[in-house]
Amino acid sequence: MRSSLQTLLLGLLSLLLAGCAGSPVRGTGDLGLIIERASGHVTLVNTSSRAAYARIGGLGDLSHASVVYSRDARYAYVFGRDGGLTKIDLLDALIVKRVIQSGNAIGGSISQDGRIVVAQNYTPGGIKAFDSETLELLSEVPAEYAPGRFSKVVGLADVPGNKFAYALFDGGEIWVSDFSDPKRPVTKRYPAGQQPYDGLVTPDGRHYLAGLFGEDGIALLDLWQPEKGARKILEKYGRGEEKLPVFKLPHLRGWSVAAGRAWLPAIGRHEVLVADAASWKETGRVAVKGQPVFVMASPDGRQIWVNFAFPDNGWVQVIDTLSGQVVQTLQPGKAVLHMEFTPRGEAVWLSARDDNRVVIYDTRTFARLGEIPVDAPSGIFFTSRAARIGL
Repeated sequence: MRSSLQTLLLGLLSLLLAGCAGSPVRGTGDLGLIIERASGHVTLVNTSSRAAYARIGGLGDLSHASVVYSRDARYAYVFGRDGGLTKIDLLDALIVKRVIQSGNAIGGSISQDGRIVVAQNYTPGGIKAFDSETLELLSEVPAEYAPGRFSKVVGLADVPGNKFAYALFDGGEIWVSDFSDPKRPVTKRYPAGQQPYDGLVTPDGRHYLAGLFGEDGIALLDLWQPEKGARKILEKYGRGEEKLPVFKLPHLRGWSVAAGRAWLPAIGRHEVLVADAASWKETGRVAVKGQPVFVMASPDGRQIWVNFAFPDNGWVQVIDTLSGQVVQTLQPGKAVLHMEFTPRGEAVWLSARDDNRVVIYDTRTFARLGEIPVDAPSGIFFTSRAARIGL
């Protein structure tokens, strides 16, 4: 009897192991997600094999979408333009949950401890905090900068201490909300300047910078000493005295700090601005082919990759941070909207929207390594972002 029971148990164990062996097993460290801006789909990719492994639909309006990841990099949170917040399981390649949290949204962030996902909204103006497991609404902070007047929120970024910094485009302020108690956030306000249009946090989490569209300069808040308030830096940065047409606003989240310097897209100019990352004083400018949109540093800080607004959005240039010179000019395809480096920077992926493909380059030799067909690709987001502040 005992021998028969043992035989049965061994048989069941063999069947279980056989079933497990037939299931695909993968880690999350080399995975990522590509936004299809016109179709409401996302394409899931593997950066090691340089291939897509799944495609998921039903995500609504992704015309201006962004993504953050859970701490374990298994789940992606996709913020759609229509106010949709969608949680995706990268391993099972399916939607876990989706909620419509506003009428008009433009991005979001995740807390330092990974427990809170926060969306920033144009309509109604403000931010909303959700439980990252269930997407249950925990609290919200209306962006009421004056009685009865609400502002569009831009530049939302997570900062240390389970806090979030963001800018009020209409209110001209930087707000920092502390979600230590997720259901009772505490917010502090800092005057910033005219029309802050986007923001970013430096890689160490110390400084929050908001670009100003309504005036020259950048508002900087030292998060270690917020009581000193925001101050204006690089006051000659921006559009300058000559009112140049701006075909596409630069994305500050694409700014870079590398080799001890900040590399910034100059609004409306064919230049990349270089500033000392300690004093925040301008140290130079690099002439480039068009109006920069993303100015992104490779993980080792040696290269800066730049893409451009229309009509030069089919080009990409590479700046060497040692010499401060453009060392390579590439033509990856039509309408290059976004770039993303692999976790250790041996390759860079670029979305060519109007060619319906993502093109992959070797960052050392600039050789073309391959491409992936994707329907109108825009944002590319790899899971290595899960461990970085402000992304």
